[in-house]
Amino acid sequence: MSDVVIRSTENGPNLVIVDGKVVQGWCRCGGSTLMPFCDGTHKKNG
Repeated sequence: MSDVVIRSTENGPNLVIVDGKVVQGWCRCGGSTLMPFCDGTHKKNG
């Protein structure tokens, strides 16, 4: 069975980590055009 961890980053997305590898970033800022995935908009939103 895979080891899955979801980790919040400061001023960034929630990271989905499977077996030690980041496989997805989930948006927390609400500004992504790819919801629910992070597209880096948080860097502009400050």
